[in-house]
Amino acid sequence: MPPEMEARQDARVMDTRVVDEAKLQAFVEKAVGEFGVAMSAALVSLGDRLGFFKAMAHAGPLWPKELAAKTGTGERLVREWLVNQAASGNVEYDAWSGKSVLPQEHALALADDASPYFVAGGYQIVTALVKAEERIAASFRNGGGMFWGEHDDGLFEGTERFFRPNYVANLVSSWIPALDGVDEKLKTGAIVADVGCGHGASTVLMARAFPKSRFFGFDNHAPSIGHARRSADEAGLFTQVTFEVAPAASFPGHRYDLITFFDCLHDMGDPLAALRHAHEALAADGTVMLVEPQAGEKVEENLNPVGRVFSGASVLCCAPNAIASGNIVLGTIATEGDFRKLAAAAGFKRFRRAAQTPFNRVFELRA
Repeated sequence: MPPEMEARQDARVMDTRVVDEAKLQAFVEKAVGEFGVAMSAALVSLGDRLGFFKAMAHAGPLWPKELAAKTGTGERLVREWLVNQAASGNVEYDAWSGKSVLPQEHALALADDASPYFVAGGYQIVTALVKAEERIAASFRNGGGMFWGEHDDGLFEGTERFFRPNYVANLVSSWIPALDGVDEKLKTGAIVADVGCGHGASTVLMARAFPKSRFFGFDNHAPSIGHARRSADEAGLFTQVTFEVAPAASFPGHRYDLITFFDCLHDMGDPLAALRHAHEALAADGTVMLVEPQAGEKVEENLNPVGRVFSGASVLCCAPNAIASGNIVLGTIATEGDFRKLAAAAGFKRFRRAAQTPFNRVFELRA
């Protein structure tokens, strides 16, 4: 090899050995921070399950023994749990008294299920999803998937608890009014299909808001439908709401004035078949409301906290379910262009973004 080529090769080798010590240190510190985030997320979910946050809400400063007494738990582990939550910024610790307090603002997010800021369900989702690590690793290796119903049961409950506050805050007040003429139809009496309804939170919410309309919730996960039926009965809506186990591509009924898909079309293995069936099941002037997670049209538009969460959920749950159940994989960060193409292929002539929040896009589809 000529001397000049050897010199260039040596230079390239040396370049690969040059390390920015400050950049490396910053990354290691970031990693340590994420270790804490991951473990603290599990402890938030545990605290939610054991009733710690509800016990601390509006209770003022508490010693570990007081929180243990309120919740019927052992003081020794409560003590460490409080240290972790204080280090995470979830509770506040007073060194002089040795007591911890849950700020009112944090209580709205961690202890009040009815609050539009309630996020404890999200921690429940995270802890449920990571239990599927081995199955998802196998999916990477063999190209297979994992059905939604094969996940830990905490995922199903957590999904309802996490998404319901967002629906409470937006569905009736802004999303439905953003659809052309739909609010008026629902007030006077319409027929609605809620496809992929899960535990039925969205269905029940709409039924309460529009007592003159009739609602049908469909999902292929039988345990979720059982939960939805109990929720409707408890709400006194058993004559207005019907829940059935049915696939998205063949749910019963026709001439629906409104068909909704709440945060579920991107999970489906054949979303095109689901939209085609919706097109066929609509009344002549009916509407499809498609609610999907917020995502950008380009990869770089998802490089933010929301995109981080949704892309993670896509790997651990949404894309594997689509792989297991069909041959079209949208995933959680599917673009608006992806949905627009599917809608056109399904026969819809009109497609528009009717509303949005930091976490959701709401699309209106019309025949």
